[in-house]
Amino acid sequence: MATRGFTGRQSGSEQSDRIPPGQHLVDSFPVLTAGPTPRIEPADWTFTLKVGPRPVKTWSWSEFNTLPRTRMTRDIHCVTSWSKLNTAWEGVVIDDILADAGLSAPTPFALAHCYDGYSTNVPLADLATGKAMVALNYKGQPLPRDHGGPARLLVPHLYFWKSAKWVNGLEFTERDEPGFWELRGYHVYGDPWLEQRYTND
Repeated sequence: MATRGFTGRQSGSEQSDRIPPGQHLVDSFPVLTAGPTPRIEPADWTFTLKVGPRPVKTWSWSEFNTLPRTRMTRDIHCVTSWSKLNTAWEGVVIDDILADAGLSAPTPFALAHCYDGYSTNVPLADLATGKAMVALNYKGQPLPRDHGGPARLLVPHLYFWKSAKWVNGLEFTERDEPGFWELRGYHVYGDPWLEQRYTND
C-alpha cells in the first residue's frame, strides 16, 4: 500500500500558497449534488471499463476490493469557491484498474459515468500515473453516501466537479466529449489554478 500527498502541519503562508485564486478555505466538507442522492448498496455496485461503446471488464464490489489499495492525502477545490486542505482518501488508482483489465493507454480521453446519470470528461493524462483514483474510503471510513459512497472518482488537481460521485464506470474515448456540467457551461478541463470555471475562462 502506497501513501502519497501532503502530510504534517502547515504555516499560514504555506496554506495560502495552496489555495488557488478566487478560493476560500473551509474546515467543513460541503455537500453539493446535481440532483437527488442515489442509494447504492455495495452488493449491487459494479464498475465497468469501456473503450468506446465496447465493455472491456466489469468488476463487482467484492472483485474491485481485491485490487491494490492506495492512500493519498490531497487538497481539493470546488468551483463554488471553497477549498479544503489535507483530505485523506483510500481507493484504487486508475493505473491499477487499467492494469487489471490488461490496458495501458486505451485512448486520450475518458468519460466518467455515474449511477445518477451524471458524467464528466477527463483526459487520460489526468487520470494516469497516480493522479486519480476510484475512492472507497474517506478519513479511514467507508465513503459516506452524501460524498459519493460507495465509490467516487477522485481527480484532486482539477475542480471537484470532475471527481464524480457514485461512479460506476469509465468510458475511454478518442475525442474529448463533454459531460453533464461541461454541456451546461462549465469549462471542459477545470484547472483551479487557472480559474477555469466556465466555458470561456
